[in-house]
Amino acid sequence: MGKYFGTDGMRGRANIEPMTPQTVLKVGMAAGSHFSNGEHRNLAVIGKDTRLSGYMLEPALTAGFIAVGMDVVLVGPMPTPGVAMLTRSLRADLGVMISASHNPYEDNGIKLFGPDGYKLSDAVEAEIEAKIDGIVPINMAAADQLGHARRLEDARGRYIEFVKNTFPRGLTLDGFTIAVDCAHGASYRVAPLVLRELGARVIELGVQPDGFNINKNCGSTDPRGLRQVVIDNRADLGIALDGDADRLVILDENGIVLDGDQLMAVIAAYWHRIGKLKGGGVVATVMSNLGLERYLGGLGLTLERTAVGDRYVVEHMRRGGFNVGGEQSGHMVLADFATTGDGLIAALQILAVLIEERRPMSNVGRVFKALPQTLKNVRLGEGVSRAGVLESAEVKNAVQAAEALLGKIGRLLLRPSGTEPLIRVMAECEDTKVMDEAVAGIVAALERASRVTAAAE
Repeated sequence: MGKYFGTDGMRGRANIEPMTPQTVLKVGMAAGSHFSNGEHRNLAVIGKDTRLSGYMLEPALTAGFIAVGMDVVLVGPMPTPGVAMLTRSLRADLGVMISASHNPYEDNGIKLFGPDGYKLSDAVEAEIEAKIDGIVPINMAAADQLGHARRLEDARGRYIEFVKNTFPRGLTLDGFTIAVDCAHGASYRVAPLVLRELGARVIELGVQPDGFNINKNCGSTDPRGLRQVVIDNRADLGIALDGDADRLVILDENGIVLDGDQLMAVIAAYWHRIGKLKGGGVVATVMSNLGLERYLGGLGLTLERTAVGDRYVVEHMRRGGFNVGGEQSGHMVLADFATTGDGLIAALQILAVLIEERRPMSNVGRVFKALPQTLKNVRLGEGVSRAGVLESAEVKNAVQAAEALLGKIGRLLLRPSGTEPLIRVMAECEDTKVMDEAVAGIVAALERASRVTAAAE
């Protein structure tokens, strides 16, 4: 992780470093300077979600781009994948999404896309960070070379048509009742429209953003309200998006949640059957359930794992020629259509499977039995090195003991948080008692090692 950028761009509490107007202005200047090239007028596309702090950060970024001679197109509230699409469509040099994804309104963040619509690599982010900190100079524009800013009035319509065109021709959502929860976020206008224009009867939730209610008791991180609406209205399914609509979970007609692992399995298996799957499998992160790996193996397909973060999934997909990837949390990357996770496009592909197979969501959506999985967060003492704790002899011995305990019936993962003083311990196992025992031993060792490391420092 860099000084400013984590696994998914910059993120933090609004108006506290680094998410302050001063630093975001520097980000605009640094990123704009990095992507300014050639004799043409360079262009940046800026979208945002519905957080109050977006009104503060959008003009700061705009000023930064203009200061280095880059023109700016403002598209307003727009799903993250919509910004990536518009960056390519407008032949822009850079795309920016102002969003903290599924986090509460107090947070905000910045996601950067290159001219190809893909998130930036670690190397490019490091170069931008060097400019932010003044290690590498920024080329400021002369007074007569400053950029311009304008709003793109039809941005929403362009994205709606783009998404609709990913739905198989000849299919319609006529007869479907779909409840969609937009988390009071970036998709609050586009998601219901897409579904209606394809023929569905749509019940809307989370479509009244006020700057404070994004992701609050709604959306993909809290689908309880959607579950009740699905059941009460006898909907065919529920679609729950997060604040910037780059991920989703789906609820079947009984209100049961289907996570990203199950959705990847549905799409991969169907595409494999019709000869559309590329790469011989699926790309997911180390967090995806072992049940998914075993299910795909039974189909003769592989599950290739990456570090946590949809950016790493996409990079691996591009290297290996895969067209299905994602995260258990609901990021769904379908490379035939988009360069990043797109909750709406993924939902339409699931709906296409329902139509083609003429089966209910409860039947289509649970294709494998997930192994029991647990995740524990161990908070370290103030200033304690995460790497130092993980390298301690006590923790290493505890990990070895846990791995021996789990054997071939389970899996273990230790992962330091990129932004918080936490170490995450994840385990899954066919036997929950064995799993809990393995995790408890590691958690205890981490807590002891943290105290010892803190005392030594």
